[in-house]
Amino acid sequence: MALRIPSPRFAAILALSTAAILLAGCADTRTAGSDPAAVGAPITGGTAVYLEQQTYTNLYPPAAGFYPNGGIMNQIADRLVYQDPETLELEPWIATEWKTNETATEYTFTLRSDVTFSDGTPLDAAAVAKNFDLYGRGDADRALTVSEAINNYDHSEVVDASTVKFFFSKPSPGFVQATSTITSGLLSPKTLDLTLEGFGAGNGEDIIGSGPFTITGEKIGTELTLAAREDYAWGPPSVEHQGRAYLDGIQIIVTPEDSVRVGSLLSGQADLIRAVEAQDEKQVEAAGFEVYAPQTNGVNNSLNLRFRHGILSDIRVRQALLAGINRQEVIDTIYTANYPLATSTLSKTALGYVDESATLVYDTAKAEKLLDEAGWTRTGDGIRTKNGQKLTLVVNEAAPQPRSFEALTLISQQLAKIGVDLQILKADAGTYAEAIQDADRVQIYHSIVGRADYDVIKSQYYSTNRNVLLNRNPQDNSIGDPKLETLLEAVASKVTPAERAAADKEVQDYLAAQAYVIPLFEEPQVYSAAGYVQGFGFESVARPSFYNVWLNK
Repeated sequence: MALRIPSPRFAAILALSTAAILLAGCADTRTAGSDPAAVGAPITGGTAVYLEQQTYTNLYPPAAGFYPNGGIMNQIADRLVYQDPETLELEPWIATEWKTNETATEYTFTLRSDVTFSDGTPLDAAAVAKNFDLYGRGDADRALTVSEAINNYDHSEVVDASTVKFFFSKPSPGFVQATSTITSGLLSPKTLDLTLEGFGAGNGEDIIGSGPFTITGEKIGTELTLAAREDYAWGPPSVEHQGRAYLDGIQIIVTPEDSVRVGSLLSGQADLIRAVEAQDEKQVEAAGFEVYAPQTNGVNNSLNLRFRHGILSDIRVRQALLAGINRQEVIDTIYTANYPLATSTLSKTALGYVDESATLVYDTAKAEKLLDEAGWTRTGDGIRTKNGQKLTLVVNEAAPQPRSFEALTLISQQLAKIGVDLQILKADAGTYAEAIQDADRVQIYHSIVGRADYDVIKSQYYSTNRNVLLNRNPQDNSIGDPKLETLLEAVASKVTPAERAAADKEVQDYLAAQAYVIPLFEEPQVYSAAGYVQGFGFESVARPSFYNVWLNK
């Protein structure tokens, strides 16, 4: 592989020292752009420098749930339907209208006739059908998975150039919302012929969408360059700005070090950054920069207890862990007010949310009593044992989640007080991916998932979706709790919003009653931008949108 020389801007960012960061933090870096009275008409031109915490891994849309992936996909690929990020209402975009039958097993979409992919290919009914036939069924031969947002997909039918129908084997009431998600980004027919590897890092310029930006350059693992499409003219009708993006381009620079991202922003080396960690928020705000913390509107940041493991198969142990964790202390110590205490498996802003606070009470006396009743007794080192086995459990560090290791370290200290030894798995990507699929290696799984639809709870816990509880044993495909499967299937198959909300409630009640999940906090994505950056926004689960961004320098 040829040596890749960093761009001057990237080199400058890497060269930022701690002293420079501290100096920038003491300076008043605000500009006229931060004064609303000084903001005039949008200015076209300029390139925004955006610092991302992690490199993207794959641009196959069903794999775009990872925020670095989705942050790119949101700029290069339009969707059939637009979901308003504030109201969560579904509105026309590439589809001008849609209708469904009474059983939610057939959907008909009427398309705009003036949309093209960036390679000039028409975005017509045939292209849309090919997209959803792939996302809805996957392709095992090319290692392309089924989208977790699309349930019970059967096939498509092209009625004419502007009309496409979709058919489902069972009710799929969440399909319209699914067409609004990053995981349903519309790509050119040629792009859809790629293998999973073809969608991976190093191949960004081969990913052709219909969005306001295209990928024009890539340095693997460090930089990605996007350029505005001059002919773009089909933004969501409800968005005031129409036509090409204001920016000429976006330079995405991968900057893993938290202090370097913040220092680069404060010193003027960067215009926008993602992943402002909680400990840096005050410094950023004190320097006059706005902190954005949009919510992810889905399953909360949680500890998922893999109940099929021998230790956790006893509900008393699971209940003791829940009662033994001081979740408020975790938030007060590690996070900020942008991370509200979770009161259910779902966020308060999520569709179908139900308050389960009564089951999430910190009570160490209760925890001790439950462990005593379960036969776990104290030993000389304070860790409980039973039949010669120590009460040791392993939880994974969730690298994409904010301050996961610090939070888990505090939680392990809290659990030690009731006699539980919590070990934290820190591992390379390969070891990690294998370990989290084995309940003998990872008994507690730390994760979240964002999606603004009732189906999000199914995406997280269903056996053929994320399966975070390992209800389905990956070794033999057996199911440990069939009732949970049935409840999750109801969420994805009930037709009316009221029925779906009721089904979501049943799942949340059941997860709480069984102590399968310990919700920690409602997770935001936290960004910051220089005062001259105008129009910065987000889609419905907090991925960045640069279509409306302009630089008021």
